[in-house]
Amino acid sequence: MQAQNQGLIVSQRANRTDFQDMALGLVSTRSFPAIVGTADMMLKTSGVTLVGYEKIGSGYCTAIVRGGTADVRLAVKEGADTAESFGQLVSSLVIPRPLPNLEAVLPIGNRLSQLAQSGGHSRLSNQAIGLLETRGFPAMVGAADAMLKAADVQLASYETIGAGLCTIIIRGSVSNVAVAVEAGMYEVERIPGGELNAVMVIPRPLDELEQTLPIASCWIEQPQPLKLPIAIKEKETEDELLQLPDLATLPVPLKEET
Repeated sequence: MQAQNQGLIVSQRANRTDFQDMALGLVSTRSFPAIVGTADMMLKTSGVTLVGYEKIGSGYCTAIVRGGTADVRLAVKEGADTAESFGQLVSSLVIPRPLPNLEAVLPIGNRLSQLAQSGGHSRLSNQAIGLLETRGFPAMVGAADAMLKAADVQLASYETIGAGLCTIIIRGSVSNVAVAVEAGMYEVERIPGGELNAVMVIPRPLDELEQTLPIASCWIEQPQPLKLPIAIKEKETEDELLQLPDLATLPVPLKEET
């Protein structure tokens, strides 16, 4: 009995320690490509989980990560330095030991459950991601057309974050994505009124980063029904049934007497 109580106490202390060691980290930027590049650096720097992004309009985007306090502090520092190197840093924050109610209000619990169910499977692994952000939808469409014609890349989706900012997202090999993004940048300058806001190329993105990005429905693999070569006998017609012998008129062999 005493051993069981000691085990329970140790378990409770371990759970309390795990909870106390958790933290939330937030880094905010002024463009979507910048926040994706920042999130990529945060994931590759320390063992944190990318919860997702919050877009509040006017071009402001925030990446939210969760993990141990030490890991989150390191991730936020590297993320803030990365965003600042892009000239896009707005603010950063580390919240040690967040209360459950805070995580319930923020879009964190749902995202964590989705990550657990997906098992970390990448939809488009081993490919680079290219992002090009413009101010104005026509400029983004023109850039997307030029990118697709310049290299062997696929248009994955696009993202809008307010203030007229639109981001086109492409995928392909690192070399093709780099060529396509460069072609898109030149095309934006040629479009009347076109304004380039930010660009980003992310080679070999982690699965966790892939799952937070939008993707066109045509890229999502849909389960196909299993097709088996089963021969179905055609329904017999009424005439064929009439041609069958009448069992009542058939002669029945009698048992021979011994």
